[in-house]
Amino acid sequence: MKRILVSNDDGIHAPDLRALVDRLDETGEVSVMAPMTEQSATSHSLTLHRPLRVRRMGERRFAVEGTPSDCVLLGVKRFLEHRPDLVVSGINQGPNMGEDVIYSGTVAAAMEGALIGIPSVSFSLATWEERDFAAAAEIANRVVARLLEMDLPPRFLVNVNVPALAAEEIRGFRVTRLGRRVYNDAVIRKTDPRGHEYYWIGGGAPTWEPSPDTDFAAVEEGFVSLTPLRLDFTDDAGFEVLRQLEFSLA
Repeated sequence: MKRILVSNDDGIHAPDLRALVDRLDETGEVSVMAPMTEQSATSHSLTLHRPLRVRRMGERRFAVEGTPSDCVLLGVKRFLEHRPDLVVSGINQGPNMGEDVIYSGTVAAAMEGALIGIPSVSFSLATWEERDFAAAAEIANRVVARLLEMDLPPRFLVNVNVPALAAEEIRGFRVTRLGRRVYNDAVIRKTDPRGHEYYWIGGGAPTWEPSPDTDFAAVEEGFVSLTPLRLDFTDDAGFEVLRQLEFSLA
């Protein structure tokens, strides 16, 4: 039986995690290493300056006082008896599309798996309002089952966004690229009851530039988007720009 390590950024008690694990239990041997509390937008951060505490929540179930990346690293390097065949992160409450993957703790957990050399996949339900994760969990299980049948490269990483539709209304799957988000975030200054200033980072709901081959377009049209991600951030086009510069050590 294939071994699956599951993590998320919504925390060990999140209903989306329970829905995913319940379905994946039918597909492989599932271990869970998830944050003890919500860790949304923590990106790919590791906890380096304080000790990490881990609480056993059941058989192959652990809660970590740390980030999603901490969870995957601890699971693979310390707590799992066997190296997993696949790292699965999610299901996230809300989309992770376009440049948002840079900030996402959900995507970061999958990225940590890929960095360790384990094929990895992240799943997000593309709404902040939907609370029924049954359809998304079913889609996730189908994708995971298919990935486990394939001979994937060790640093394989794919980000999946599921539209907030009933299973029978989802139109299919599309392989997409990341869209480009239109940012309208704001930094709000407020004053607490003691007269001290504090700041709140927020803004309206995200929007994306229209483009037919993107994750945003696929989800908007009722398709599940599957976006392969790369760990090498090198911009090949940037080589030509930098070669035109003249540097001197004098």
